[in-house]
Amino acid sequence: MQGTQELNVSDQSKVTDHRPWGSYTILEEGLDYKVKSIRVNTAKRLSYQKHARRSEHWIVVQGVANVTLDGKVITLSPGETVDIPAGTAHRVENSGETTLVFIEVQRGDYFGEDDIVRIEDDFGRAS
Repeated sequence: MQGTQELNVSDQSKVTDHRPWGSYTILEEGLDYKVKSIRVNTAKRLSYQKHARRSEHWIVVQGVANVTLDGKVITLSPGETVDIPAGTAHRVENSGETTLVFIEVQRGDYFGEDDIVRIEDDFGRAS
């Protein structure tokens, strides 16, 4: 058909970064947002950290997430969400038996790694 475009579902521009706790893939980004798919291996957790210039919204897709927000732990199952305002100390842990997968939507004006303040870290990266 004239005037139609074919959708390329294997987008090679997506970047996956492997970390000691699992991996993340950048799905989409713009000037004031970034969207990631994050996979956390069993018995692993991310740094207890905070950001000055961005907020985050997480939705669990697979597994169970134990989320710490300013010292309070909540448990999220698939389909459940949490909002993390800028400046809030936060961490996610996978204590389940399957890989934890969640989507992270970052909103703000800066998304660099140097906006991460690590309070605690299992891999020796705390500030």
